[in-house]
Amino acid sequence: MSVINNVFAFDIETVPDVEFGRRLHGLETLTDKQVGYVMHTRQREQTGNEFLSLEQQRVVAISIAMRSRDGFKVWSLGEQDSPEEELVRRFFDGIERLAPTLVSWNGAGFDLPVLHYRALRHKVQAHRYWEMGDMDQSYKWNNYISRFHWRHVDLMDVLSGFQGRGRVGLDQMSQLLGFPGKLGLSGEGVWDAHLQGRSGDIRNYCETDVINTYLIYLRFELMRGRLTHEEHEREVALVRASLLDEGKPHLRAYVDAWAACGG
Repeated sequence: MSVINNVFAFDIETVPDVEFGRRLHGLETLTDKQVGYVMHTRQREQTGNEFLSLEQQRVVAISIAMRSRDGFKVWSLGEQDSPEEELVRRFFDGIERLAPTLVSWNGAGFDLPVLHYRALRHKVQAHRYWEMGDMDQSYKWNNYISRFHWRHVDLMDVLSGFQGRGRVGLDQMSQLLGFPGKLGLSGEGVWDAHLQGRSGDIRNYCETDVINTYLIYLRFELMRGRLTHEEHEREVALVRASLLDEGKPHLRAYVDAWAACGG
């Protein structure tokens, strides 16, 4: 059996929390689109860019690329119309049940803090995720929270040597390694897609991001000697075959773009 087992590469997509924005700025009479515009404008005035602070973000998609003993699978939690509370609860429930290795790109800097705040908002419990060795000693030196532990591998953080100036975007790193990078949308386009009711497109975009992340993780495991070249090639072939077996157009498009990159 491959050493790559019980791994969850994950990614989230967010939009402005307009309910919070209405309370924060006294915008009760405005539409969601108008509230989002005000939130972005206020943020740009304060910081010089429109990227909202993390407590102003609401989760609309969580996607997983999972390697288990049964194979490889990509999916998004819940349904297209599932409420945020369900998505966040499903994410932490999966950790509770399976205790996987989490893999992300900037998960420590963005995805997980947002999920923390939204779990607080919805009273979601996450016992195992927050375990630091008080109830299970095996988590004392290897847990999800501590930066230099391995239960959560933030590839952007690790590969940059934990130096902000060394960080690279997921799209650029994916293309550097011969993977397609971002397809369909961009992070900046998620809000517009959400306003247009295109939740399926958002979920598909998030899924292709986790495929990129997982493939980078495989290359990382090869680099640090936890996979041989032969094992790495088998794992990559498993990903490609699994995506094709799903029969979903956006996964097929990813494989086609991958082939065009020479992968």
